[in-house]
Amino acid sequence: MNFARQKDALVERRGELTAHLSAVEHALDEAPPKDWEDRASERQGDEVLEMLGLKEMAELRRIDAALARIEAGTYGTCQRCGESIAEARLEFLPDTPCCTACAS
Repeated sequence: MNFARQKDALVERRGELTAHLSAVEHALDEAPPKDWEDRASERQGDEVLEMLGLKEMAELRRIDAALARIEAGTYGTCQRCGESIAEARLEFLPDTPCCTACAS
């Protein structure tokens, strides 16, 4: 099977995540406001950004693993049972390491 489309999608999404994570990091590094009410509001926003950043970092790790599987020639094979992953599943979830049955 040719996985060029999935690889392109993974590389594109990786670029989006990397850019957004950089922006999140920059936002979190900004000096807090002096006013305590503004600071409390800012802290709530920072907590949301931190959680979003953690989720995006996890997705980035899944993407890197999928790209490594493409390079190794094991992409499209379930990491649990060794069966082929359906092409439709790879189109929808290009970073998935498992077939539908094992993911359930």
